[in-house]
Amino acid sequence: MTTSPSETTDTGAGSFADWVGEVASAVGSEDWSADHGTAKVMVAADAWHAALSTAKLELGLVFFSYLSAIDWANDVAVGDPPAEPVDERYEVLAGVADLAEGRIVHFSTTLPKDGASLPSITDVYAGANWHEREATEMFDIAFEGHPNPVKLYLPDAFEGHPLQKTYPLLSREVKPWPGTVDVEPMPEVADPEAPSTENPEA
Repeated sequence: MTTSPSETTDTGAGSFADWVGEVASAVGSEDWSADHGTAKVMVAADAWHAALSTAKLELGLVFFSYLSAIDWANDVAVGDPPAEPVDERYEVLAGVADLAEGRIVHFSTTLPKDGASLPSITDVYAGANWHEREATEMFDIAFEGHPNPVKLYLPDAFEGHPLQKTYPLLSREVKPWPGTVDVEPMPEVADPEAPSTENPEA
């Protein structure tokens, strides 16, 4: 949902929203938000590479922070299904920032579950190399043109993609997602007013 500058009364927040709108316009997107000081710009999958290239070469967003994905799914192998049905898809996110003011933009695109594929941005941001490999391994998203699309973590013979919601992750069968927090009880503290139980003559 687009957040226009008129929707905020704070001057700083308004100028930030103006800036996010300018970023979105520069990459050809009309779908963006600046809620809670977070810049998110949505682009079509076929505009992904061009948008990230523009971000770096024209907008000064030269620092690559991360690339990852979300598996939006109704069918989950472990745990409860979503409270409301979701539009099943992959959402791929990449965060890039400037170095002068540290402002980060989260670029987002969506992909169908079958044959999910994006052009690699390793020629734009070299730091995306391992992130794209991880997304391929964990989600089964192909990055066309990646220079070395081999696994990072899992053996070559491993089957499946552990961050897909349909993957039966053993650790989540033991402790269902999102998992409970194991909290150790606080140690007993002696009451300073209580009479001593120690024998002073011992």
